[in-house]
Amino acid sequence: MIEINDKKLGFGLMRLPKLGENIDVEQVKKMTDMFMEAGFTYFDTAWAYPGSEDAIRMALVERYPRDKFTLATKNAAWMKCEKREDATAQFETSLKQTGAGYFDFYLLHNLGEGRTHFFDDFDMWNFVKEKKAEGKIKHIGFSFHSTHDELELILKAHPEAEFVQLQINYADWENPRIQSRACYEVARKYGKPVVIMEPVKGGLLADPPEAAVEILKKADPNASCASWAIRFAASLDGVITVLSGMSDIEQMADNLSYMRDFKPLSEDERAVVARVRDVLSALPMIPCTSCDYCAEVCPQDIGISGTFTALNMLNIYGKYDYAAGQEKWLVGSHGKARATECVKCGACEDACPQHIPIRKHLAEAAEAFHMNGTN
Repeated sequence: MIEINDKKLGFGLMRLPKLGENIDVEQVKKMTDMFMEAGFTYFDTAWAYPGSEDAIRMALVERYPRDKFTLATKNAAWMKCEKREDATAQFETSLKQTGAGYFDFYLLHNLGEGRTHFFDDFDMWNFVKEKKAEGKIKHIGFSFHSTHDELELILKAHPEAEFVQLQINYADWENPRIQSRACYEVARKYGKPVVIMEPVKGGLLADPPEAAVEILKKADPNASCASWAIRFAASLDGVITVLSGMSDIEQMADNLSYMRDFKPLSEDERAVVARVRDVLSALPMIPCTSCDYCAEVCPQDIGISGTFTALNMLNIYGKYDYAAGQEKWLVGSHGKARATECVKCGACEDACPQHIPIRKHLAEAAEAFHMNGTN
């Protein structure tokens, strides 16, 4: 049984502070001390996060008793693994890099779409059960990025999963591509507690558009925009922890200021968040619902819906690096062609139930993401 308490903030170790190309371990130590002194214990890293497991060994494992903190890491069997031994070796690498001896939470990482089958092909579910029996894992779970329908299939097939890590934030609560609410409800339907990732949407909700900022600051001039996003996520039932990918001491201090004595959102505060969500939804967006009917007929196999998701992020939040990263992930990393490959045949527009001028928006994306034959 996984204990759920009122210390809802987790330290996500994906976006640690840097000194040049390397992680600033001394700053991570200070952040770790602040986190622990405030009574929080959950740290989340992954084999796939460069330098993160080594950094947390130096900042946490070598400096605190093992029974005073909770450590989670992840296995990415779909990443550079050709056989089962490649996937299982990640576990031993993580043990060595963290020096933790065992993991409180071990996740099969980023299930969904074309990645899920690798964990079945390499028999990773039985592997983690064996490691749990050996005492090297306390709790087995998985992180997930896909539809609520696929999540339900996985939970039916693998009742041994004790928890699920989901992308949940107020901006994506009804997003047809992310499906935050729908996935959360499936997890709760199957009685699985939830670890929340991306509560601030990669930092975008810490600095939202001005119209959203005005609403939040009017409601509470002293509260950071990030605090509204993290408190929204932490107010949900069945939440083990809300991971915040803190990148400096200032972000740590801000999160601790309102999560140390966490109070769920009141009804009035929920109404404020709902107004902000409405404002974000009303901003000029391509009205793509990610039905992907266009993709079924595209002769170039262009990642149309993924491209539009990234372009919407750019237009709404104005953060080029984040949006370009999303375009790379949602299109290129999913094996799809990019917007520059469009031959303007129009088959996609004939198939689109939303009557979107797809060719026009693909041309905008090609220009926006500097993809004219160079990227």
